[in-house]
Amino acid sequence: MSIAEKMASNQKQIAISEFFEKNKHFLGFDTLNRAIITAVKEAVDNSLDACEEARILPDITIEIQRVPKAKDQLILIAKDNGPGIPQKSIENVFGKLLYGSRFHAIRQSRGQQGIGITGVVMYSQLTTGKQTYVKSKIASESSAVEVKLGIDTRKNKAVKYSQERVIWTEDDQIVEHGLFIRTQMKAKFQRGSQSIVQYLKMTSIVNPHANITFRYINSDGELEIENCWKRATLNLPTPVKAIKPHPHGIHLGQLQRMLKDSEERKLTSFLRQNFSGVSSRAAKEVCSKADLSEGAKPKLLKTEQVNSLLDACSEVKFLPPPTNCLSPIEDLLIKKGLSKTIDSKFVTTLTRNPRVASGNPYQIEVGLIFGGSMPSDQQVQLLRFANRVPLMYQQGGCLLTQAISSIDWRQYGLEQSGGKGVPKGPATILVHLASTNVQFTSEAKEAVASNDDVMQEIRKALLELGRNLRRHMKKKKKMAKAQEKFDLVNDILPAIAEKASSLLGKPVPELSSTISKIMNAVIMEQSTYWDKETKTVRVKGILYNYTSRPRSYTILMNWPEKQGAVMIDNERGGRKETIGLWAWKIETLQSGERAHIEFGLDNLEKGDWTETEVFYRGSAEVIGASKLDEKILEEMKNQNSDEVLETMEVITEEIDEEIDETISNVASRAMKSSNGDEIQKESFQTTLFDGEVDE
Repeated sequence: MSIAEKMASNQKQIAISEFFEKNKHFLGFDTLNRAIITAVKEAVDNSLDACEEARILPDITIEIQRVPKAKDQLILIAKDNGPGIPQKSIENVFGKLLYGSRFHAIRQSRGQQGIGITGVVMYSQLTTGKQTYVKSKIASESSAVEVKLGIDTRKNKAVKYSQERVIWTEDDQIVEHGLFIRTQMKAKFQRGSQSIVQYLKMTSIVNPHANITFRYINSDGELEIENCWKRATLNLPTPVKAIKPHPHGIHLGQLQRMLKDSEERKLTSFLRQNFSGVSSRAAKEVCSKADLSEGAKPKLLKTEQVNSLLDACSEVKFLPPPTNCLSPIEDLLIKKGLSKTIDSKFVTTLTRNPRVASGNPYQIEVGLIFGGSMPSDQQVQLLRFANRVPLMYQQGGCLLTQAISSIDWRQYGLEQSGGKGVPKGPATILVHLASTNVQFTSEAKEAVASNDDVMQEIRKALLELGRNLRRHMKKKKKMAKAQEKFDLVNDILPAIAEKASSLLGKPVPELSSTISKIMNAVIMEQSTYWDKETKTVRVKGILYNYTSRPRSYTILMNWPEKQGAVMIDNERGGRKETIGLWAWKIETLQSGERAHIEFGLDNLEKGDWTETEVFYRGSAEVIGASKLDEKILEEMKNQNSDEVLETMEVITEEIDEEIDETISNVASRAMKSSNGDEIQKESFQTTLFDGEVDE
């Protein structure tokens, strides 16, 4: 046997599970501290995904038990009220790597690779030799199934040690549906910023619809830590829908495979049926630029022709892919999530409109919470999320951190050495990336990889938050100063007037004009509160003219129109400036007078809307309001116009496609009719829109 033959004989295939067994760090099990957080993360992700898909409000319990007399060993118990897993699927879900429903589906989801919970079972087996216990109950069955299993890493399949049917009860009540997991592993429990508690706290912020309970049992069997993060809303996230791939995100190998598997007979039909954003006109344009016949058979295209097709796709403008594949958290719920976990004086959030990068839809959401009990001499806390999942590690190597560090936060009131890096101050900054294809730096999904388009989108969102923070701080400072001056004037001046009047024996004069001259300011007082009786948010604003001359203003206030709020009881009228911004014209406000603006917001829950931004147009400054930036307003209007135009374009394209299809059907029927087909015997005519008219 030659050397080459000997070398070749030593080559053999390795199972994917065996590979990850030897490279467990790829899955996040590289240290004992991280191992338990990774395990909790996979269990929680699966629970949330399952509950949301089944439209069940999640109730999740995580319990960690320290194993007595065993060094660095922990028991993880995870329980949820989800739909459960059918008996026949348990072995595949927990015992087969790269098994799942989400890898090929183009939609937002927490898990995509089919590795997660199976990796936990494998790590448990590898480090302790223990089996994983699973109990599952589905609604259509009267009993639950209990399974003890492990993994045959060489075959990448589950090894089932026992299985039986049981009645699952809790608090003397039969459990209708749910999942229970218990597994033992080598790991360390720790406290602090990179702990299970912090992970679950972050999870509750971006999943405000979930109840999450955590318990830690020490080696003596005593309950040492217990936390509960209650749900802040009863509204489940919007269900996501899988979409077709977009031509701008396709690769040569993928396109070749799709062409080979195609059932379509014409190339134009293949393009329209297998991709999103491809209209009939766009399909024809691609064929023209690729110098290919519209009727070419997809299966028969050669490599050179596929390359030409791919090049043509990059030159043609397509409609953007649908964005119903994304499920953002939305502004109001981010505010709720942040407010329920972090004490603060000011919260601002923003959900950007969906965008597309390399054919993949994505959406950026940001939040900033300022003040309260947060330390002012330390770096701000960064909360990074991808598809509602907290990112706990590799902060410095993450795109989300890099975007935050690239902003000069000094101009917005935070400390920052050299205008770069993570700023200091009493603040927390949140960034959430929702996407159908989050590009992570590793299989452990701990940091987002670099992308220029996403970077710029995050920066735009953060800059707007910074401007909101600056306005807030400036407004608060001026209001405090004006209030101090007003209090002083109102305390001292009446006392002086009363004393002087008594000495002179004359009546106390009217002081409003004198106070106005001293104050020499226009002040806006605004309050936003929840009305328990009407179950609505009430917004009140009072504009005071403490100057010696009449004033004229346009006052504007924001409101959560995009989130479904309905404005009611707006007696002053006014007009809509743009989506989420209302304007009132105050024609003449005499010296010493005040103008009232009041309205209600319906279709909101308590805590949804707690602070309303006030803006103004006018020559004199209004303390308590921000001068309207017309450039930013124009951007808002353009953004909203783009949304409308995009929707109209989609509708137009759909109509065009229907017409094209109808014409094709008419032509087909005519051909059949001329060939003596049975359709000729029927007594009707076909209209242009495929309707039927009796003769």
